[in-house]
Amino acid sequence: MSDITLYHWEPNANSGKPMLALMEKGVAFESHYLDLLNFDQHRPEYLAINPQGTIPAMTHGDLMLVESTAIMEYVNEAFDGPELMPADARDRWRVRWWMKFMDQWLAPSFSMFGWKFFVGPNALKAHGREKIEAQIAQIPLPERQLAWKKAVFGLFSEEEMAESGRRIDVGIKLLEAELAKREWLASDQYSLADVNGFNLAYAMPLSQPHLANDEVTPNIMRWLRAIYRRPATRACWKLGRTPMASRVEILEQDYIPPRDESEGIASGVR
Repeated sequence: MSDITLYHWEPNANSGKPMLALMEKGVAFESHYLDLLNFDQHRPEYLAINPQGTIPAMTHGDLMLVESTAIMEYVNEAFDGPELMPADARDRWRVRWWMKFMDQWLAPSFSMFGWKFFVGPNALKAHGREKIEAQIAQIPLPERQLAWKKAVFGLFSEEEMAESGRRIDVGIKLLEAELAKREWLASDQYSLADVNGFNLAYAMPLSQPHLANDEVTPNIMRWLRAIYRRPATRACWKLGRTPMASRVEILEQDYIPPRDESEGIASGVR
């Protein structure tokens, strides 16, 4: 049995980042699936491991790690396997710049759209408002209770939604321009920036079809398909247990035309 256990949800957003990093490095780990929509991450047995009640978390021997981007960097440095950080200092800076941009700029906006239009309604349909309210009330951290209430019940203002839409538009344009410069996002080699970005952006052609398609963003589409073809990516997405994981299959299409409608379905709430 491996001395590495990864506590995760779907191969998506936060959970998918260390999942894919471990698989790219060829590191064996014990997969411990937590059903985020069933509030497994707030149950006593998991809080004993991670008192913050967030997903993902990873244990390596007696060390417990949280925060998905930091876990990725630990995985790259602690284990043998393909190097996921470039040697050049300027390239390493660019990798970290893009990871921070993804985490702080794009991820919250994708998350807001995702919970408003997809995850929240599906959670309510599956579990009912009364059960979810009772589960939220049992979350020990007040700030996590507030985040879950806003997420599940779609309590985002028009101003918040508009700002998130603006940030997504800006972020996609920046990504497209950067990927016109090189094959991978931050350097000439596949890196943690690509692992980070793919987990956030893989479903854009499905969730933001008018912003991400072969006509408007050919560089993003080339990049997403290249990562999707990697064996580690295919293996990672096989660990998904919900229909969310099947969204990646849109990248099997050779041509994705632009569409007018949009219903963001990325998820970042943990």
